Amino acid sequence: MSEDLDKAIEKIQKEVMEDAEKIYSQRVIEHWLHPRNLGKMDNPDGYGKLTGRCGDTLQIFIKVRDQKIIDTCFIADGCGPSIAAGDVATELAKGKDIQEACHISQEVVLNALDGLPEKSAHCALLASLTLTESIRDYLSNKG
Repeated sequence: MSEDLDKAIEKIQKEVMEDAEKIYSQRVIEHWLHPRNLGKMDNPDGYGKLTGRCGDTLQIFIKVRDQKIIDTCFIADGCGPSIAAGDVATELAKGKDIQEACHISQEVVLNALDGLPEKSAHCALLASLTLTESIRDYLSNKG
């Protein structure tokens, strides 16, 4: 019985991946399934949390030294494209000074993901706005 269940699960997973590959770029799938910056940060210098119009919630944490983002991570409560967009936004922000990171827009995230379907493009906007919110938080705490 468990062997049948394992085979059924494997078949479903294969079908889901085949469907995903028809819709999303390899970069989206890679960042969705293997996010590099997933997690919570203790004592961040900046923190942003936003919920998108679809109900997905993204949290971004940043650590800043000498006006440069030296570390960043995120938590996503949402779909694969939200996870991928959050991961890419944090990846793009690492090593950038605060001013540069402020220019990580929806378009920049979309380009880094090799695009998203129109119905998922708002995930890139959510990621860029949440990153901006974490920078805003950093700047307001800094005084």
